[in-house]
Amino acid sequence: MFQPVSLFIGLRYSRSKSRTGFISFITFFSTVGILLGVASLITVVSVMNGFEGELKKRILGIVPHIIVAKKTTSQERIETKKETFKTWPTLREQLLQWPHVNQVTPFLSSEALIQSSENLQGVLLQGIVPKFEQSNIINQSMVSGSLNSLSEQAYAIVIGRSLANKLNVSLQDTVRLILPNKTIFTPMGRIPVQRQFVVSGIFDVGSQVDDAMVYVHSKYGAKLLRRKGDGIDQLRLYLDDAFNAKQVAKALRALNEEELSINELTFTTWYDSQGALFSAVNMEKKMMWLMLSLIVAVAAFNIVSALVMVVIEKQGEIGILQTLGLPRIDIIKIFITQGMVNGLWGVTLGGIAGVLIALNLNEILATFGLNILGGGYAVQTLPIQLEPVNVLVIIICALAMSFIATLYPAFQASKTQPAEVLRNE
Repeated sequence: MFQPVSLFIGLRYSRSKSRTGFISFITFFSTVGILLGVASLITVVSVMNGFEGELKKRILGIVPHIIVAKKTTSQERIETKKETFKTWPTLREQLLQWPHVNQVTPFLSSEALIQSSENLQGVLLQGIVPKFEQSNIINQSMVSGSLNSLSEQAYAIVIGRSLANKLNVSLQDTVRLILPNKTIFTPMGRIPVQRQFVVSGIFDVGSQVDDAMVYVHSKYGAKLLRRKGDGIDQLRLYLDDAFNAKQVAKALRALNEEELSINELTFTTWYDSQGALFSAVNMEKKMMWLMLSLIVAVAAFNIVSALVMVVIEKQGEIGILQTLGLPRIDIIKIFITQGMVNGLWGVTLGGIAGVLIALNLNEILATFGLNILGGGYAVQTLPIQLEPVNVLVIIICALAMSFIATLYPAFQASKTQPAEVLRNE
């Protein structure tokens, strides 16, 4: 099969057994360095993607992606919102037709204290309508009881497993909800609004919301908050992708300004409450990319050392090729080919090793008995999310680094002067 001269010679040089041991040593370790760097980058990025996905699922599965609320005046706030969001059913139907919106559920919320016979804990109280929450991650994470029990039993409450352990309560135990920001007059003076609730369900999402959020039916939450009707004052939107929240909220704000007839509304995204956390995770992910990419870059530029010594060793042959009429550009192609062969071996083997390690990382850790997450975690399974796009980007970048590393030695080889080199031959 026909091959260009530069490609043929470059491949012959890469397979040559006549090189000195030191050059072979550097060449071997530059290839191994690229292999290890690519494999490490694929593995670590897959784990970071997995952690980000779990964080997104466990936190943004509960935290509303967008909260829609009716604007309230100072006077309405003073009157404790006696007039609630009456038009929410119509608005909910309108929002369900909006692009990227998968689910719209009504709710009310308030800060509260929950008390058992053994402990007291601050929580966020949410009043919900259970029939709209069937696809909620809470409903899918119930370990005892059910979310529908809020409709079946008066003054029932659903709490997280972590909170249940702190309060030392179980199903059908009684807890007391206290609203420190709402008080009533009694013969004994002004006291916080409070009411006993029965634990009808326990969920376990596996995040910090397990001990920070409790759920009641909206009509009983409204009674506790001294509101009329169902007490609903907000709608929460769950999107097909939480990271579309800013885009959707911006479009809804623009529509709301044009059609004030539907309501004067406010739109709050999850970035306001959880944005800092996800920004920190994203920054950590980028830093891991940078650090491991530098490892690949260092390994790739070991090719420079190996090729420079090959150029010095092959100067006589380069001079002969130039004397025979081989153009300078073909001399450059010879050494680019030789360097890229080493880089290609490292990237290919590293890519295969990285994918295999990422897909079997938990089994590998279990085999060696390694405990990455520490003794405080009962489940030692790392979340792995291997994305083909990331693998492709890593491979292309590693090949690009290898190519750049070959340019200087190849250019130096092309500057060889045949008359000077062959003078003493």
